[in-house]
Formats: sequence, structure tokens, C-alpha cells
Amino acid sequence: MANRPLRIGTRGSPMALAQTGMVRDRIVAANPGLETEIVVITTVADKILDRPLSEIGGKGLFTKELEQALFADQVDVAVHSMKDVETWLPDGLVIACILERDDPRDAFLSPHAADLAGLKPGARVGTSSLRRGAQVLMQRPDLSIVPLRGNANTRMRKLEAGECDATLLALAGLQRLGLEDMARSVIPTGAMLPAVAQGALGIECRAQDEAVRALLAPVACATTTTAVGAERALLAELDGSCRTPIAALARIDGDVLSLDGLLFLPDGSRHWAVSRSGSASDWEAIGREAGAALKSAAGDTYTRDLQ
Repeated sequence: MANRPLRIGTRGSPMALAQTGMVRDRIVAANPGLETEIVVITTVADKILDRPLSEIGGKGLFTKELEQALFADQVDVAVHSMKDVETWLPDGLVIACILERDDPRDAFLSPHAADLAGLKPGARVGTSSLRRGAQVLMQRPDLSIVPLRGNANTRMRKLEAGECDATLLALAGLQRLGLEDMARSVIPTGAMLPAVAQGALGIECRAQDEAVRALLAPVACATTTTAVGAERALLAELDGSCRTPIAALARIDGDVLSLDGLLFLPDGSRHWAVSRSGSASDWEAIGREAGAALKSAAGDTYTRDLQ
């Protein structure tokens, strides 16, 4: 970085830019005098907004072009919401840094009710997240799930326009945009388990770029890295994607890691739950054991209906 700024790749949505600004500020604070440049990359997921991600290739569409920019040496790092990162990274790339996690819970937004319980029978809940839709239907099978794509601002505009009666968004995203007051309520994790790695930001770079990795090291959070690692190990064991409704959340208290996981049918008619705990140093084994337990519990249903 002696002869040029650190080039930080990001999507161009208001959320992505806000997150990237946060990440840049932390990197610069940890490396005084470092110059940076934000490079906006448009992804397929930003271009196709009329179909659910599960129909057009999955959550990797949020990261593919950013990863191509890394390989092409157009950027030095790429900032991602970790919940959008594929289970397996391309060879030659690594998540070199995961920042301290923000609130992982989901927020409920509606002009008609303060929470899911307050919605009228048959009300339309807008979401393209299979995980959110399944958990809504687990609690309120009388509700209707309607697809709702776009960035947070777009989804809130669609809600205001009456395309749905309520929607759900990640609380951390609303907070990063300064829009947390738009939430009518925050849903406890016991009522709606978050997506794997929800609330965590990760920085991807080329695996061999030691100079860049050294710049990122001071802003990494060891606790969040361990927790997210356990959740992603569960996901890997299930071979999970956005076409599979999976939720997981790991918490660390001292040296103990506790992991809760859920696997659903998309219509919410069936679900399987797992809880595991152990030494935080065994995070990968705990995650993989939890994922294997979910796969075993679902049995043929997982193979037939979820994959």
C-alpha cells in the first residue's frame, strides 16, 4: 500500500456503502495514515430484483462480481455481510477479517400491527427469505408470504406502497442506516432464529496478500470469528444455501460456546431443532456435529424436499 490506496470493493446499495464506510473507518483508525479508495461493483443480485435469490442462483450472486474483481486485481479487499457469503470460497480467496458482530435479531415492520401476533388473518408478509418465511408460517400459518426483493430502502418503500402488510429486516442493517426507529418491534431469537452470520461483516482478500492481511488483523474480532465459524460449520455440514431454510446462532460466554440451529420446510409445516455446547476452541466440531444432527433428524425429508 506504499504507492497507492487500499482499494475496498463493495456493492453500491445504501446499506453496502454504509457498511463499507464503517469498515474503512475502522481499518484507517487501526492503520493511521493509510489511504483508501472505495470501488463500487454492481452484482447480479443488484440487477435482478423481480425474482427470489433461490430461483436465480443463490446468495453467491451478492459476492461473485466482487470476488472476480479481487482475482482481477481491481480491488484489494471486498466487504460482505457474512450472511451473504457462500459456504465455500473460491480457491485463492479468504475471509481475512470478521468484525465485531452487531445485533443479530430480525426487526418487524408494519403500518398495521406492532408484531406478527397483531396481524389480521390472511395478512401479507413480504419477504424473499425462505428462513424468515418458514418461521413466520410456523407461528402464523394463516398468514400469506409474498416475495419482496430489493435493498432495505426499496423494501420499506414497497411496504409503504401497500405491496404487503408487513416485512422483516435485519436489525443490524437498519441500525447501520440509522433507520432502527422504523422497526415496530424487535423479534427475540427464541421466536425467530437469525440467518447464519447475521449481523457480522467480513472482509475478503487474496489468500497470498500478506500485506493486506496485516492491515486487517487489528480490526478482527476473535469472539465473532469463532461464533460465525461454528454457524458456518453447521451450514457446511448441511451443504446449505439460500434454497435451504436454515437458521443458526452461536453465543460465547467465557470459554463456552452454545449453538442453536433450525432446519425447516419452506412452508413452515415441519422443522428440526438442535442445541449444542462445548469449549469455544472446538467451534468447528460443535458446528459440524450440530449440522449432522439436523441432517439425521430430517432424514429423507432433507434429501427429498429441502435440497
